[in-house]
Amino acid sequence: ISQTHPNASKLPLKDSFTYDDYRWAVSSVMTRQNQIPTEDGSRVTLALIPLWDMCNHTNGLITTGYNLEDDRCECVALQDFKAGEQIYIFYGTRSNAEFVIHSGFFFDNNSHDRVKIKLGVSKSDRLYAMKAEVLARAGIPTSSVFALHSTEPPISAQLLAFLRVFCMSEEELKEHLIGEHAIDKIFTLGNSEFPISWDNEVKLWTFLEARASLLLKTYKTTVEDDKSFLKTHDLTSHAIMAIKLRLGEKEILEKAVKSAAASREYYTKQMADGAPLPKYEESNIALLENTVADSRLPIVLRNLEDVEEQGDLKIDEAIDAEVTENGFVNGESSLFNGTKSESENLNKEKRNRETEDAKESSSESTDEVKE
Repeated sequence: ISQTHPNASKLPLKDSFTYDDYRWAVSSVMTRQNQIPTEDGSRVTLALIPLWDMCNHTNGLITTGYNLEDDRCECVALQDFKAGEQIYIFYGTRSNAEFVIHSGFFFDNNSHDRVKIKLGVSKSDRLYAMKAEVLARAGIPTSSVFALHSTEPPISAQLLAFLRVFCMSEEELKEHLIGEHAIDKIFTLGNSEFPISWDNEVKLWTFLEARASLLLKTYKTTVEDDKSFLKTHDLTSHAIMAIKLRLGEKEILEKAVKSAAASREYYTKQMADGAPLPKYEESNIALLENTVADSRLPIVLRNLEDVEEQGDLKIDEAIDAEVTENGFVNGESSLFNGTKSESENLNKEKRNRETEDAKESSSESTDEVKE
C-alpha cells in the first residue's frame, strides 16, 4: 500500500518501512507462491502453502501433488528422514540459471543443469522447404532453443533429430518425405540407434563441436580463471553465484565439445570401415516404446523441450555474425531455501501439470535463500 494511501497512517510500519523492506517482502511472496487448482478445478491460481513452501531443494523426483477432493497439497517424502533432520523436496528439472535467477541460489551437482543453444534452419538454405517439412512431420520447429546437458549424451532426442535434418543431403530429405518407409524414418529421427547415414552423423557432430566451441569463445574468462578467482578472492554471495554459473556453463560446453569430437571420430571410422548401417525393423518398436533413454524415444511422441520465450535470446545478439543462428542463454546435494522459478515458467508448467500435480514443479515459486 502506498504511504500516501488514506489508510497508510494506520499501518504499524508506516514510518520505518523502506524500499528495501518492500523488495524483500515482494520477493518472499513471489518466490514462494505456487500454482494450485481453483475450487472447481477448472483452472489454476497462485497461493502460498505454509511449511511446504520452506522446504529446500535436492536432486530426486517430484513427489508432490494436489488432492482436489480434500483440497490440499500432499507431499510424499523423497526418502526416510530421521527426527530433527531437514526435509528436502525436488523443485523440478531446472537449470542452475533458472535457480539463480528465480530462486536466488546455485545448486552444486545439479543433475539437470544445461546451457541453452538457439538453432535454426536458415531460410536462405537451398533445402529449407524440404528440411522444414521433415521437421514439421517430426513435430519440431525450424528454429528453436534447445539445450546442451551436463549429462552424457549432451543432447536430447529432439536436438538429435533436429541436427540430423539440419545436416541431411537432398537425397536423404527425399527419403524422409516420399521414400519407402518414410513414416518409419520420421519416427526414428531422434533415435540414436538408427543413424540416417554415417556421413550425416559425422556432419552433425562436427557441426555441434564447432558450435559449442564458438560459444565457449564468447566468454572472457576460462574455467581455470573462474576456479582460481573463487579461491583467491573474498566475494559476496551474489558474486560467487555469478561466477559459479558461468563456470558451470563453460564446463557443460567443454563436455559437449569433447563428446561431439568423440562421436565425430567414431562415426568417421564407421564410414571409413564401410560398416553396415543399422536397419530399422518394425519389431524394434518395442525398444522405442519401452526404453527410458531419452535419446531413443520416438520424437513424435514427445513434446519439444526447452523452448523459451524470445526474450531469453538476447545474449545471442552479442555473438558475432557467424553465430547469429545459434545463441545461448543460460543458461549437489542440498541447498539453502529456494523453491521454484516464477512467472517465466508459469505458463509452460501450467500446461504440463495443471491437471495433475501441483506444485513442486508447476509451482512457479522459489523460496529465497536463507542465510
